[in-house]
Amino acid sequence: SHASARQRHPLHVISDTFRYEGIRGLYRGFGAILVGGTPGTMMYLCSYDIFKSSLSALTEHKKSENENTASTHAREFSIHFTSGMLAETVACIIYVPVDVIKERLQVQSLVKQGDVTVNSEAYRGSWDALKKIMRTEGFSGIYKGYGATLASFGPFSAFCFMFYEQFKLIARDFEAKQNKQTDEQSADISFPLLLACSCCASAAASWITSPLDMAKLRLQIQRGGLHSTNIKSSPGQTVTIYKGMMDCLRITYARAGIRGIFQGSVARVMHVVPATTITFSCYEKCRSFYADRLSS
Repeated sequence: SHASARQRHPLHVISDTFRYEGIRGLYRGFGAILVGGTPGTMMYLCSYDIFKSSLSALTEHKKSENENTASTHAREFSIHFTSGMLAETVACIIYVPVDVIKERLQVQSLVKQGDVTVNSEAYRGSWDALKKIMRTEGFSGIYKGYGATLASFGPFSAFCFMFYEQFKLIARDFEAKQNKQTDEQSADISFPLLLACSCCASAAASWITSPLDMAKLRLQIQRGGLHSTNIKSSPGQTVTIYKGMMDCLRITYARAGIRGIFQGSVARVMHVVPATTITFSCYEKCRSFYADRLSS
């Protein structure tokens, strides 16, 4: 269609959405994010710190006295990677229902079934979407795609925290040299460097895992009532129903190659980087602020 041909870049989508739906269209699903995303983020960040501390204490007792630098780095990588994955597992308990509602609201569209056009997602808002999904698809509907979401955002969180911790080590080393400190671990990281660390970590992690996010999104917006392999939408065309994340990646790769599975990667980076950068940087500063106040 003419609209789909134009929306080849995130800026096209933003401009067209604003033109036809106004500011409200750009922020559709914000209520679900505000209500569910806030406690989800709290669980996410706090869980990461808890898992990181627990795994660090556990591996500290088991490490060898003759452990070399390479082994130490490998152990730290595995701690940060595993903690990120576990933190996402916990946070997805809240994130998945929020994600389902948000995406249903954002991608409301007319679905053609034969010659009949049905508005299958006439949701008036986040609460209305929750009620209708629960009524028509049950509890499993609101957690539809939990495995796919975890398979997508689990690796993202794992890579993101692993990169973030390593960038922070580099930043501390830089700050220590600038301030001529001998103890690199005690060096404070300035806010601009914190922003740079979180920005670079989230950009790298979001790009690497963008094929998983593409598959997750396609699985989540599949309608609960569609179970066959293909459903005719118009003469000569079919609507593909994916059986799982690997099936989605396989079909997409077969049809469009590497470019197909990385479709939307730029949009994902543009979406993830600002949010993650602000979240990580503010969390670090708030944690330092309250730690200083509580210790004094």
